[in-house]
Amino acid sequence: MAVTVQDAASAPRTVTILGSTGSVGCSTIDLLQRNPDGFVVEAITARRNVELLVQQAKQLQPRFVAVSEDVHYKALKDGLSGTGIEVAAGAEAVVAAARRPADFVMAAIVGAAGLEPTLAAVNRGAMVGLANKECLVCAGSFMVAEIKRNGAVLLPVDSEHNAIFQVFDFDRREAIDKLVLTASGGPFRTFELEEMRAVTPAQAVAHPNWDMGAKISVDSATMMNKGLEVIEAHYLFDIPEDRIEILVHPQSVIHSMVAYVDGSVLAQLGTPDMRTPIAYALAWPARMKSPQDRLDLAAMKQLTFEAPDSVRFPALRLAREALKNGGSAPTVLNAANEIVVEGFLSERVGFLEIAAIVEETINAFAHCALNSIDDVRSCDGAAREIAAEILATRAGG
Repeated sequence: MAVTVQDAASAPRTVTILGSTGSVGCSTIDLLQRNPDGFVVEAITARRNVELLVQQAKQLQPRFVAVSEDVHYKALKDGLSGTGIEVAAGAEAVVAAARRPADFVMAAIVGAAGLEPTLAAVNRGAMVGLANKECLVCAGSFMVAEIKRNGAVLLPVDSEHNAIFQVFDFDRREAIDKLVLTASGGPFRTFELEEMRAVTPAQAVAHPNWDMGAKISVDSATMMNKGLEVIEAHYLFDIPEDRIEILVHPQSVIHSMVAYVDGSVLAQLGTPDMRTPIAYALAWPARMKSPQDRLDLAAMKQLTFEAPDSVRFPALRLAREALKNGGSAPTVLNAANEIVVEGFLSERVGFLEIAAIVEETINAFAHCALNSIDDVRSCDGAAREIAAEILATRAGG
């Protein structure tokens, strides 16, 4: 995907945060508060955490605040009474936040729910920091087409894709041999299958290196996140699936690499802190100071690498197959995974059943081509219904 380089805006840069109460949203706010002269906040949104949303709004003084679940409107309105901040609720209110005139939009809503507001920001030609990989998984070709049509700029915030972005030679694409996505391997990298069968949600959300939300942490534990990242990398960088590799790197210091045809391999390194890629996106094409610990390779002494185990982590195979099959397959993969991860977190099904139910859903779905965003929405909804039925059967009703 071609990236149009724009001149850095003279300070301050106006910012909207979609999903401000999540892990990426909170890290973004931390950076904004440390650089108060560089940014002005236009809007922030959340799904349901009104208490934190109100607290953030009072600190940041945005012009507009929205909560996506209507039931929380009164609490939001009461919490911000007298502040002069405009408040709203509902899915359309979140889309409206994305349409407001901010220079930069942080798209940090987890899951397919982030698709509509992210598209709204793209459609007005905004600079979008993409922390929501599901947008490209569900609707990659449409998203790329809309970015080009509207002159928007998409800056990857996932640490792996941000790392690739920093060392990817967009002007000499023919010199690129392959992309290498690194993976921590999650908390169960050394577990045997029988041990994995007994894994609890509490264990799965305890990532060894990164501080992330529950859903993303479970995706890391199943390695579904790495499968989704292969799909995302394909659309972000226009590289075919067979030239995107995964390498397990438990220390999470090398965040990803680009291999070139002359044998050079360029990597971006840093401590495992999401504020690094967020800061890069917020200030792009300049750089800004960020407070995280600096990398001390001498103190680390050792960096290790290994191939991923696709037998113990079948989500990797499922994601690659979905990308190769195209059409509705990636959308179904993502929708089913969201439903089943929710079922696992609520202790309705076991850890090993996550990938199994996703695969069963993919096999049960009547796959088709996707010719519009409406097709994506319809496919996503139908896949969720199938996955929910399979989950209910396995959970015993």
